[in-house]
Amino acid sequence: DSRFSNLIGKTVRVPFSDPIRHIPVIGDDYVDISFGTGALKVTPAHDINDYELSKKHSLPLINIMNKDGSINENGGKFKGLDRFVCRDQLWKDIEANGLAIKVEPHTQRVPRSQRGGEVIEPMVSAQWFCRMDNMAKRAVDAAKTGDIEFVPNRFDKIWYNWLENIHDWCISRQLWWGHRIPVFYPVGLDDSTLSSTDKYIVARNVKEAKEIALIKYGKDVELAQDDDVLDTWFSSGLWPFATVGWPDSESPDYSRFYPAHMMETGYDILFFWVARMVMLGLEFTDQVPFKTIYLHGLVRDANGQKMSKTKGNVIDPLETIDKYGCDALRFSLLSSSTPGQDIPLSMEKIESTRNFVNKLWNVGKYIQNALSTLSTEDKQLLAVSNTMTEQDINNLPLSEQYIVSKCHILVNDVTVAMETYSYNEACRRLYEFLWDDLADWYVEASKTRMRNTNASIARKVLVYVWDLSLKLLHPAMPFVTETLWQLLPHNGDSIMMTEWPQYNDNTLAINTESIKTFEILQSIVRSIRNARAEYYVEAGKKIAATIRIINKNTYEQILSE
Repeated sequence: DSRFSNLIGKTVRVPFSDPIRHIPVIGDDYVDISFGTGALKVTPAHDINDYELSKKHSLPLINIMNKDGSINENGGKFKGLDRFVCRDQLWKDIEANGLAIKVEPHTQRVPRSQRGGEVIEPMVSAQWFCRMDNMAKRAVDAAKTGDIEFVPNRFDKIWYNWLENIHDWCISRQLWWGHRIPVFYPVGLDDSTLSSTDKYIVARNVKEAKEIALIKYGKDVELAQDDDVLDTWFSSGLWPFATVGWPDSESPDYSRFYPAHMMETGYDILFFWVARMVMLGLEFTDQVPFKTIYLHGLVRDANGQKMSKTKGNVIDPLETIDKYGCDALRFSLLSSSTPGQDIPLSMEKIESTRNFVNKLWNVGKYIQNALSTLSTEDKQLLAVSNTMTEQDINNLPLSEQYIVSKCHILVNDVTVAMETYSYNEACRRLYEFLWDDLADWYVEASKTRMRNTNASIARKVLVYVWDLSLKLLHPAMPFVTETLWQLLPHNGDSIMMTEWPQYNDNTLAINTESIKTFEILQSIVRSIRNARAEYYVEAGKKIAATIRIINKNTYEQILSE
C-alpha cells in the first residue's frame, strides 16, 4: 500500500498500553487495503491468520487474556475486566481521546461453542503435537502402491492433496473425558534446573514412568499425569487394531481380523478419521488397517438439501424405524446409494420400501401355507443344501425352469454387484426379481400347481428360490429375512451363518430357452389382459381366445402351462 509504505520498518505505540509498548509496522499482501483504513492490527496470540503472519515476520506472541475470559496483566489498565466489558470500555476510551475516525457496520463470523453457545476466543497455549511428515508420507505411498484403494477412485486426489500439505497434528484436548495424554511431570523439583525435555516423562503407564524418572532424576519422585486427553480422532484412529487385542499381535482376534478388508464411511470424514486410521495403523502395526476404503455420500432430503431442524426437513431414523421398520430404512438407503454421491431420501421412498417388505411377508406366508399339509420329515427334505444343476433345471416344467433360471441370473448379478460395491444395483435387481418375477408371476402360476400332480415340484421350487432370494437379500434386510427364513425348512441355526448361494466363482446353471419361451407366455397373458381391459370385459367372465404359435416345441410347452 503506497499510502503507508514509508512507515514499514518503523514502530508505533499501542494506545492505552501500560507500561508503554511499541510494535513494528510490517508490509504483507495478506491485508485487504480496500477494507477500512487499509492498515490492520495484528494479534498473533489471538487470531489464527495473525499467528501465521507472526511466524513469517518473527513477531512476538503476546497473550492478553486469562482462561476465564478476563484480561491479564498485559492489558494494562484494563486488567481484571471481563472481555466484553473491556471491549466496550476500550472503544469509549478511543472515542474520548479523539482516536476514532468513523464507525461502519460490519458483519463477521463469530465462532461459538457447539454445546454451550459461548463466544470462543482464540488464544495461544501449550499443547502436545504429533509430527506428521513421515506418517503422512507412508499413507500417501500406501495409496500410490495400491495397498489401499478408494471407491470411488476419484478420492485419491483429495487424499494426496491433504496428506502432502499436512501440518503437525495437535493431539491434546482440554476435555473431561478421553484417553489421558501419557505424559508425567515430576512434583517438587525446581524447574529452573531442568532442561526442556527433563521437565516431563512420556511413558505407557505410571509404573514405566517411575522407572524412567528414577534413571532421569536419580531418585524416586512423585509424578503427576497431564490432565489433557488425546484428540478424539487420535483415539478413534486406534480403533482398527486396538479393538482386536493390540499390542498382542499373537491374539486370536488380531490374527483373524487385522488388517480388515474394507472400511465403509462417509466421504466427509476422509481426513478426520480414515487418514488417521491409516497413518496410525502403519505407525503402530506396520500394516494398513484395511485394503478398500468405500466412501458413501451424505443423506439429504428428497430435494438434495441438507437436513436441518430450521428447514424442517429432518428425517429422524428412530421415528422412521418405529413407523416403517428398520429393514425399510436400510433398504431405502442402500438402494439410493451410489459411491461418493449424496443420498436423497424421502418418506415416500421409505413407505414404498415398507410396501415391498409387506410383499415379502405375504410371499413367505403363502409358501408356509403351501407346506402346511406336509409332515415335519417331508418338509425337512425340501431344505436347500446345494444349488440346482443344469440337469436338475431341465427336468422341471416350463414355469419352474423359468423361475429357477431367473433366480440363478439374480444370484450371478447380485454377487457381481456386491463384489464391485454396487449396492444400489444389487438392491435394484433384488426388488425387480422378487416383486415382478417371483411374486407377480411364479407365485400366481404355482397356485394352479397346488391343485394338480405338479404340487410337489412347485413346493420344492418355491422353497429353493425363496431360500436363495432371502440369502441374497439378507445383508440389506437382516430382520425380515431372518424371520422368513426360520419359517422355511432349512439347515443351520441362522441365515447369517449360511453359505452365499454362489461360491468359488462358479456361475449357476441357466436355461435360456425356457426364459425365452416363458416370456412368450407372459406376452400372451399381457395381450389378453389388455384386450379384456380395452373391451371392458368383466373380471370374472370367461371368453375364448385364439392364439397362433408356429414353433411346435414352444406350442407344447405353453399348452402344458
